[in-house]
Amino acid sequence: MSGSVLYDAPGPKTRRRSAIASVVSALVLVAAGAWIIATLAAPRVAANGAETPGMFDASRWDIALNPLLWENFGRGVLATLAMASVAAVLAVLFGVLLSFARTARSMWVRVPAAGLLEFVRGMPVLLMIFFVFLVFSTGAYWAGVLGLAVYNGAIIGEALRAGIVSLPKGQGEAGYSLGLTPLQTRLSIEFPQAFRQMLPIIIAQLVVLLKDTSLAYVVGYNELARTIKNLQNALGNRYLFTLFIIGLLIYLIMNLTLSWLARVIAKRSGPKLGKVTPDDLPPVGAQGTQAITMVRPNRGKPPS
Repeated sequence: MSGSVLYDAPGPKTRRRSAIASVVSALVLVAAGAWIIATLAAPRVAANGAETPGMFDASRWDIALNPLLWENFGRGVLATLAMASVAAVLAVLFGVLLSFARTARSMWVRVPAAGLLEFVRGMPVLLMIFFVFLVFSTGAYWAGVLGLAVYNGAIIGEALRAGIVSLPKGQGEAGYSLGLTPLQTRLSIEFPQAFRQMLPIIIAQLVVLLKDTSLAYVVGYNELARTIKNLQNALGNRYLFTLFIIGLLIYLIMNLTLSWLARVIAKRSGPKLGKVTPDDLPPVGAQGTQAITMVRPNRGKPPS
């Protein structure tokens, strides 16, 4: 019995094998998780014979009740968001300009933009931030902002260029037929469609930008990751696992919130598919006229 036009429905043996594989995979994952938890909970024995409690011991988590800890984490989160928000806006603006330059008709604009793109994409983000810090003598904040904006803007610009190129040629020709200039056609017709089409990729790159703010430690910026390191140096290795888990949860909350916001924006900016009402239907007797109009191939040629 066929269950799909692409493949046949699985038989009893295939279903039994799939069920067995699912059960075995689940058992392996549960066993791996239990082993990790047991390993972390086990006491640690140092080389000199000293024993320290496991990672889930209450003595490692009493620091979580200290308000000063959350005050330091709050400052780190605010510093991270301050850098990520400004860098994201600049990255999108730089990406838009770069996409326009990469799709320009003039070779004198297109070739230098391609060279700049390859230079930026070929340099690691860490070196980009350090490069801005040394060459332009900016502070730690603007070095991180500009480094992240330039690098991620190049990625976003290439995504937008791909979205513009993937559009049907009829989109641009429609703009020209209305008397629009190439720039007006690009801004009012092609770019909005490309931006909406590439919005998931842009948001994913902004999530990467948010995580890459941790690389600003190279210039001494006190973002969230550096805050964790500073707290570790002040409190010692006893609370390293605690600080790591708290920082991990904060990063997850920020990234998941950004991803949720991106899905909401993409859903609201996409095409609205509503129900068909009687007002949307053509009048009675118009179907034949519409069909005749649609199949008329050569409007200017006389009938043979």
